[in-house]
This record gives sequence, structure tokens and C-alpha cells, in this order.
Amino acid sequence: MKNLERIKNNRLIENLFGSRARVKILKHLALNNELNITSIIKKTKLNHNSVQRHLEYLKDVDLVQQKNFGRIRIYRFKEENMKARSIKNLINIWEER
Repeated sequence: MKNLERIKNNRLIENLFGSRARVKILKHLALNNELNITSIIKKTKLNHNSVQRHLEYLKDVDLVQQKNFGRIRIYRFKEENMKARSIKNLINIWEER
């Protein structure tokens, strides 16, 4: 959360939804619960560097968390965060799940 205060002061909602790549990543995480970076890349059709950069941003703003299993990193919405839960619910409602 090193950049959280800076990001909060710079229009978090616009930054979050202003990026098509971030929206794609959030959508696939909401619909699949947990994904590794390879699965996110395949589902979003984004390149590795882009996905990695956007996941770092989403972790910095406390919406996504990373779990490590050896070298494998799994990403999911941070369910403890009300904003993360709300975004996940919005996506699931929008996608009718």
C-alpha cells in the first residue's frame, strides 16, 4: 500500500475504471474467484508486463490480494475490503451471475 495515499488523492475511481485493461482483469477475477497470472493473460489477451503492472496497481489500492504457493502466485479480490466486494458484486450483477 505504498502508493495508496497518493492514488486516493488522484481520483481512484477514474484511474480504476479508466483503464480497459484493469476492467478486464477485474472482470475475470470476479467471474473466476482466483487466477494465476498465466490464466489472467490468456483470458484478457494482454501481455505479461501489462498484467503484472495492473495487478501491482490493484494490490496497491487494496482491491486485489496475492497468495504465493512456491513460485506460483494466485490473485483474487480482497474480500475483506468493502470496496473490493462491491466492485466484484457489480461485475457479477452486470454479467448476471
